[in-house]
Amino acid sequence: IINNYLGGTQGGAVDKASPSGMHFRDSKRKVDYVLAYHYRKRLARHPAGAGSPEPMHGSASLALVSNGGTGKGSVELQQQDGGQHAPQERPRPLGVEVIELGPLDTLEDEKRLQREEYERNLVEVGLEIEKDPENKSQGLSFVRIHAPWQVLSREAELLKIKMPTKKMYEITEEGGILKTLNEIWCKLTKPLQPQVPQQENTNMKTLSYPFSREKIYLYNIKDKDTFFDNATRSRIVHEILKRVSTKARNSTGIGTLIANHVYDAAYPLHDGEYEGQNDDMNERKLLYREWARYGVFYKFQPIDLIRKYFGEKIGLYFAWLGLYTEFLIPSSVVGIIVFLYGCITIEGDIPSKEMCDQHNAFTMCPLCDKFCDYWNLSSACATARASHLFDNPATVFFSIFMALWATMFLEQWKRLQMRLSYFWDLTGLEEEEVSFLSEHPRPEYETKLLQKKLKNKNITTENSNEDEKEKLTWSDRMPGYAANFGLILFMIMLTFSAVFGVIVYRITTAAALSFSTNETTRSNVRVTVTATAVIINLVVILILDEIYGAVAKWLTEIEVPKTEKTFEERLILKAFLLKFVNSYAPIFYVAFFKGRFVGHPGHYVYVFEGYRMEECAPGGCLMELCIQLSIIMLGKQLIQNNLFEIGIPKLKKLFRKLKDERTEPKEMDINQSKDPQQWDLDYLLEPFTGLTPEYMEMIIQFGFVTLFVASFPLAPLFALLNNIIEVRLDAKKFVTEVRRPDTVRAKDIGIWYNILSGIGKLSVIINAFVIAVTSDFIPRLMYQYAYSQNGTMHGFINHTLSYFNVSHLKAGTQPENSPFAQDVLFCRFKDYREPPWSQNQYEFSKQYWAVLSARLAFVILFQNLVMFLSVLVDWMIPDIPKDISEQIKKEKSVLLDFFLKEEHEKLKLIESFIAPDKQKHKSGTKGERIRAASFCQFNRCQKGSFASFSSQHTEV
Repeated sequence: IINNYLGGTQGGAVDKASPSGMHFRDSKRKVDYVLAYHYRKRLARHPAGAGSPEPMHGSASLALVSNGGTGKGSVELQQQDGGQHAPQERPRPLGVEVIELGPLDTLEDEKRLQREEYERNLVEVGLEIEKDPENKSQGLSFVRIHAPWQVLSREAELLKIKMPTKKMYEITEEGGILKTLNEIWCKLTKPLQPQVPQQENTNMKTLSYPFSREKIYLYNIKDKDTFFDNATRSRIVHEILKRVSTKARNSTGIGTLIANHVYDAAYPLHDGEYEGQNDDMNERKLLYREWARYGVFYKFQPIDLIRKYFGEKIGLYFAWLGLYTEFLIPSSVVGIIVFLYGCITIEGDIPSKEMCDQHNAFTMCPLCDKFCDYWNLSSACATARASHLFDNPATVFFSIFMALWATMFLEQWKRLQMRLSYFWDLTGLEEEEVSFLSEHPRPEYETKLLQKKLKNKNITTENSNEDEKEKLTWSDRMPGYAANFGLILFMIMLTFSAVFGVIVYRITTAAALSFSTNETTRSNVRVTVTATAVIINLVVILILDEIYGAVAKWLTEIEVPKTEKTFEERLILKAFLLKFVNSYAPIFYVAFFKGRFVGHPGHYVYVFEGYRMEECAPGGCLMELCIQLSIIMLGKQLIQNNLFEIGIPKLKKLFRKLKDERTEPKEMDINQSKDPQQWDLDYLLEPFTGLTPEYMEMIIQFGFVTLFVASFPLAPLFALLNNIIEVRLDAKKFVTEVRRPDTVRAKDIGIWYNILSGIGKLSVIINAFVIAVTSDFIPRLMYQYAYSQNGTMHGFINHTLSYFNVSHLKAGTQPENSPFAQDVLFCRFKDYREPPWSQNQYEFSKQYWAVLSARLAFVILFQNLVMFLSVLVDWMIPDIPKDISEQIKKEKSVLLDFFLKEEHEKLKLIESFIAPDKQKHKSGTKGERIRAASFCQFNRCQKGSFASFSSQHTEV
């Protein structure tokens, strides 16, 4: 290890930044990873009259740390340093006072020592690093990391990274009509394809195999510098950074050091600028031009390029989002047809005609006590006509269609996922690799474990080996679990309280507006209350959503999960539970509870004192459910998914920039190049926080599209319009506003698929209850086929209205100053109850029980029918496409043949070298084998990667 400090004059030639900002200052070694940290130097006190204070640690124009394994520059530095292989402390300058260290100085020294040890350990594992000089009293500095070939090949073998071999084989395509249709489709959609470089022959696929240094002859290595692409290189370095430890505080990996603020950030570099005047095309610029702009919203996504640049996990997210958006197109079309059907048949709807008929007037009971008058049912004509747009027989068909749509979407995703796994070489992703990548303990877990060990310090030295294997037990985690249970329960109750608060608002506001002397205000009470209450609901949902996101993260952290995978899964479940309840609680109330606990005239149910429980509009609660669903869905998509996603990252970036400018002193840095380098530009970007927020907003939207679609057939259309923007918004964020994420291999979308499947099954039950309980579909069906005298809907409104004798109203609840009080003997209310002249007056009638039975029967029938059809669709569509399963089998046989052929060629090569030896020295078979093995050993030494033929032959 060489710590080489060059003076300002000596470092002039070396201190030149690389022109591309992607390499070390020698413009040869590529920057694979960057560590950033803030430093603060301790200034020495000088006697009075001395010059300006100088930092104790001498400044330098450049500090290079290298393992000295490659490059001419490293050798020269080693010679200058006298060939020493350990960092040396500089002797203390004479005349410097010994001063007391303040708390900040001690902390900074501790961080500096941890950084030095960590960087020393990185060099020991083979990485090469380059450091910025610390020329200011405090500021930002970067450590750039390069992985040489030896490290890349070693780690690629350890991680079992699949790399392309020399062998290519032909992909067998399906023939017949499917092939013809596919060709026609490709020609029609050619203008929609992104202009990105693609494989010349799409019918050929390169055979891939987990990298092995022993079988290096299998791989198509033209240039060692470009064999591993940038994403793979950064992934390898990231795995090393997570693994390397420091003795200080028992820190394991870069995650712990960042958590302890030793480093501020660690990230791989983007591939240069995404827009600029230069003609150099890189993958980032290509993604921006063909994918991350709103101007290319009509084009397909370049999924393969996304996967290559960002990794499989992010590639799968955008592939899933693209498929979901495509599937919204047919559901939107069917939803529009259902809505248009309601518009066309509205004039022929007999119940709404009867309700609007002025001559066939129904005098309704007052909507509130004392201040509300009797009213005519025909005044609710507009509401009844609007309800028919969504409450019609086509809605039932649409609910069944959407349940099957959700099943088909999930089945198609499984097929697409399998296809991508094949082409992305994920089909053989071994469980060992997955466990190796996910079993790194989290920094917080290690800290908690260290605290436990320190607490149990009284254990004897004999048990020290047991301490190393110590882990957190149930008793350690019990406080976290208890806090989780209590706080989640509290948060759910808080959501219900917010819903109840809005209910109280609606009741009190409706009562207050009913007292108004303005006729217009009194006539529009229901519309005013509904609109304002829904807006309040939306605001509460948006505020609680942000709170619940932070609370879910904090609750998961106090649980102290061991691995990142466990942490992510638990966070997703908590956040989804809280946000699901928050988003859908007001909608559930309107759909299933509003108007069910009202009572009847003369025996109303009251909230607090004098406030009656609210009831549904004369046309039913479905119209109000539609309004509630549409405003909450559109509001969340417009404000949360779009405005917040665009605005918040920009505000964070501005805040971080202002903070850095305020904390760093205005000092001249003689080594700062005029143009900022790529690591400077990337540091200013927002850190990548994972895909959980992206998935979450789409899953909640999926719930809006499927759960209550019976009440709002246009939900898929609005989701489609949102997603067209959402795809480009997310793309722009990933390409331009976020630091490049670490590439992560993943076979599927993980727990999100289970959540989607659960929502799909729940949607069947909820839509069955919406049609049966909330809409008038069952009462209309029952009337037409059981109670109507002529089999038509004439008389349906009269059939659903019960009679009430106004003389039975409680004292003090009768309308005051009513002009109709003398003329009205009976008023009507919507319910199935016995009339006042019956022996069991105001009890539930036989029709009520008959309709209730029909509703329950419909729920059971609908649920079982749709579930059966869903299972049938699932069974008919295989999870793995037939052509892909055949290709996977073919790939295995091609791989075996390729191995045998390569081994045979190698055997012939060895024999050609042995043949001259046979003629010169006629020795026994044993000697020939020894020479063959010697040749293999010699060959391995020359290339650095070969193994003996015998060992390879045995493995094959």
